[in-house]
Amino acid sequence: MPVHDFDPPDRFVVGTVGPPGGRTFFLQAAEGRRLVSVSCEKEQVSVLAEKVGELLDQFAGGATSPFDGPEDLEPLATPIEDEFRVATLSLAWDPAREVVVIEAFDSDLPEAEEGEAPDAFEVSPERSAVRVVLTPLLARGFARRARTLVSAGRPPCPFCGGPLDPTGHVCPRANGYKR
Repeated sequence: MPVHDFDPPDRFVVGTVGPPGGRTFFLQAAEGRRLVSVSCEKEQVSVLAEKVGELLDQFAGGATSPFDGPEDLEPLATPIEDEFRVATLSLAWDPAREVVVIEAFDSDLPEAEEGEAPDAFEVSPERSAVRVVLTPLLARGFARRARTLVSAGRPPCPFCGGPLDPTGHVCPRANGYKR
């Protein structure tokens, strides 16, 4: 299975396809004419954005603020062909190069032998992966776009906090009545 390495990418973004409530989230990396898109869950994107911010706050010192970095407002590049669905994400800071490393895998990490930790960066021939190396500024821009996309979904119900469809929803706090 292939490992798609982007060190560094020309562009690394998260984007969506579809209307709120039916969106599919994609991570997309591009370098020259090479383009790789992988689909993932909204929760994965949300956690990745949060953890990238925390990692930069911890390791990049005061070098960047949450508002630094280029703002990429362009849509996903086409064609959007899903290489695989992300099962596992890993995030690391490379202190020698002072860069963020994000990896997306198509399957969970292999089981480790008793007493040893699995190596997230070891890619076996049975696993597909996308590895992206980002400067702190590009990582901040990625995280900001990801947070914006996640929050742009359906508005929450004022009673239960669940997502509201345009036609309403069956609200558990309203005893099953549609709101």
